[in-house]
Amino acid sequence: MTVVFDPEILDTEDGGREQRWPLPTDEDSLLRLVRLLFEDYWNDMWFGLLIEGSALEVAAPNAPKKIGMYDGYVTVDFGRWHFHLCIGEHTASGPELGRIRRCSRAELYRRIGRDDTVTSWGLRMFNGRGEQMLTVMLPTPFLTDTQQLTAEPIWEHLEAWDRIRAEFLELQSDPRDRTGKGFRHS
Repeated sequence: MTVVFDPEILDTEDGGREQRWPLPTDEDSLLRLVRLLFEDYWNDMWFGLLIEGSALEVAAPNAPKKIGMYDGYVTVDFGRWHFHLCIGEHTASGPELGRIRRCSRAELYRRIGRDDTVTSWGLRMFNGRGEQMLTVMLPTPFLTDTQQLTAEPIWEHLEAWDRIRAEFLELQSDPRDRTGKGFRHS
């Protein structure tokens, strides 16, 4: 996979602007990514589905009790509740459903404000039909872990973003990420 350090800025359907970096979608890479996110950053991020007409933003109640694989699905189990993502070869439902259910695209993204500074950072996964499977809202310097605005940016909150870029894309931290002035919805 060839990684572009500074991909073009794309206009989004909602009138916003984003940059996107494709991530590897093999089972080992996605399992490593899920473990990194939910073992190391579970208390700092929000996750769920962000689609037109619906935003489900969930905070993990605790560190996962278990992260395991079965028939292509990773299960992240928090004890009282859990979720599944198909990230590997799923055979029980047959080849066509296995292809549809499996993550076929994953990407890091950052939202760019009208002033060309970064306003938020995240990760998305899509199945074989191009439907969103998961969005992770990575920690932002402009919000606390309870989603309250910070008085001043806390740049250390970009640790997860920088770590994923380094480990999965072999990219160093980008000074542009530290130019933002605050969080705002587009």
